[in-house]
Amino acid sequence: MPASSAGSAPVSAVALRRFAFALLLGLGAGALCAWLGTPLPWLIGPLFACAIASANGLPVGSLLAARSAGHWVIGTTLGLFFTPEVVGRLASHAGLLLAAQIWSIGIGLALAWALRRHARLDGATAFFAGAIGGASEMAIQGERRGARVDIIAAAHSLRIMLVVSVTPFAFQWLGVRGSDPSQRLALAVQWWPGLALLLAFTVAGGLVLRRLGAPTPWLIGPLLVAVGLSASGIVLSALPAWVVSLGQVFIGIALGTRFAPGFFERAPRALAVVGLSTLLAIAASAAFAGALAQLSGIPWATLTLATSPGGIAEMALTAKVLELGVPMVTLFHLVRVIMLVLFGGLLYRVLATRFGWPLG
Repeated sequence: MPASSAGSAPVSAVALRRFAFALLLGLGAGALCAWLGTPLPWLIGPLFACAIASANGLPVGSLLAARSAGHWVIGTTLGLFFTPEVVGRLASHAGLLLAAQIWSIGIGLALAWALRRHARLDGATAFFAGAIGGASEMAIQGERRGARVDIIAAAHSLRIMLVVSVTPFAFQWLGVRGSDPSQRLALAVQWWPGLALLLAFTVAGGLVLRRLGAPTPWLIGPLLVAVGLSASGIVLSALPAWVVSLGQVFIGIALGTRFAPGFFERAPRALAVVGLSTLLAIAASAAFAGALAQLSGIPWATLTLATSPGGIAEMALTAKVLELGVPMVTLFHLVRVIMLVLFGGLLYRVLATRFGWPLG
């Protein structure tokens, strides 16, 4: 599995102990959630357990290598769903993809407006805190323009936690499950040479994108490689189920440990606006997905996940567990992240010129 970035400082014994404690806590919480029958138990359990522990000052922490490994697992797993037949079907939905991108930009601008008006944040901080994109990429772009990085990171952390909490539980309560047989991936684990080759190719994809400075390289790199292999009809292997579960645990730990002591006291007004706006955005996206479903015939639940203001890993995992159009959900969120990273700065510049915000 991928390691931490080359040239980074060695991991200290304290960091290892904090991660070991978080891992034990996360595995226990995941097992409890699996026993209780909650959706996404190996993601939601560690997320909430580590968030509660971290917010109360307990010695839990994440490691870059573990988070990268979790991203690799999810990216590789999702890419295996893109068979030639699925890719052919996705190509016919370019119009839906465009509508979803416009929608996500509009949701981000609405959240930025709410933060600017009701939390009284500066324009740069409000824009990058509201943008529906990767937290680290938005924080980096915001920092270049003098925005408050702590608020940006906190806003994204809270938004993702709410989306991951509300959407899967709502679907479970509504009894929503997919019926598309193409989502029931039936690949076997071929330890040698299939899994070894899949590991080598996808890790190489992550390394290349990290070298290029791409956003979330250990998710997108393996995802693109796995998509290329699957779409070409090359079947190597599935990932063992325990590896997929462990990858979710790593991501849950990484998300949960962001809630350090005093998290909600740093900017309570801004976080309250983020929380309420996120809940409204989830409801609005569900309504928008309903309109798209009427026009396209694609299941409402699939389009709800595809247009939801969540992260690519979390929403695609939800789609996988509930068998709700994994390729479509993954593609919609992947394109959104890439578009925002490539053109988010340009959109901000247009708004900054209009409203007199700092250009950086």
